[in-house]
Amino acid sequence: MSNKQKAMIAVIGGSGLYEMEGLTDVEPVDLDTPFGKPSDSIMVGDLDGVQVAFLPRHGKGHRFNPSHIPSRANIYALKSIGVERIISVSAVGSLRDEFEPLDLVIPSQLIDRTRLRESTFFETDVVVHVAMADPFCAHASQVVHQAAQTLDINVHSNGTMVVMEGPAFSTRAESFMYRSWGADIIGMTALPEAKLAREAEICYATMAWITDYDCWHETSESVTVDIVIANLLKNVETSIALLKKVIPALSGERTCPCGSALRDAIITPKEHISDELKRKLAPVTGRYLS
Repeated sequence: MSNKQKAMIAVIGGSGLYEMEGLTDVEPVDLDTPFGKPSDSIMVGDLDGVQVAFLPRHGKGHRFNPSHIPSRANIYALKSIGVERIISVSAVGSLRDEFEPLDLVIPSQLIDRTRLRESTFFETDVVVHVAMADPFCAHASQVVHQAAQTLDINVHSNGTMVVMEGPAFSTRAESFMYRSWGADIIGMTALPEAKLAREAEICYATMAWITDYDCWHETSESVTVDIVIANLLKNVETSIALLKKVIPALSGERTCPCGSALRDAIITPKEHISDELKRKLAPVTGRYLS
């Protein structure tokens, strides 16, 4: 793999963001992983002097629903090309009056309501317990928040996101329940991405763009695909402008704990882990199990 196919920063595009405008000298990277193929080709290119990888999580043409996104393959492939930081872009519904459609939320917490997804690289013959008390990288999230303020985006920090299984939207009873839990927004894709990124020792932050009020709001129409897409398209240009601010600010050395998440997390002694499994997990665990 050439240096032009490597990057330390990646953008995972959500609904409505299937390509990265502004990337130049682009090289497609197609990888097979032990967990299957990623959602699409990884496009690696130059963005204002910074090498960046872009991957549309749903695939071009929006082919993967939330339950079937190959998240393990996506994160494994990004790790394999050198990625240390991921900025995720996603659409979410609001569970708070003051979090309005077209606002941006930088979440700091997650509530996992998924049930059908593979959420770890460590399935059998090795036991790993990563810390998830703070599921998003605080430094990367702060950089996104500060950049959004410079662009006069109506941004909210420290939000709690419910991640539901989907693909159907919430029932009204569920929406009210999530509000009673203290959640601020609801989405379908931050998990298992955040967990897998932590296992891979990759910083992970989310730009969560509000498209609707889910279905709890008394005076707003309940969420539909048309509403989501219409509001997403309004924010595509803003997302690109924000990413152009964020990415250069993230290009330095890491000082956050994300880069050592596995240091005290691997319970199984390495002498009890097969060489075959060590090779399979090498991009993720190489420095600990070699």
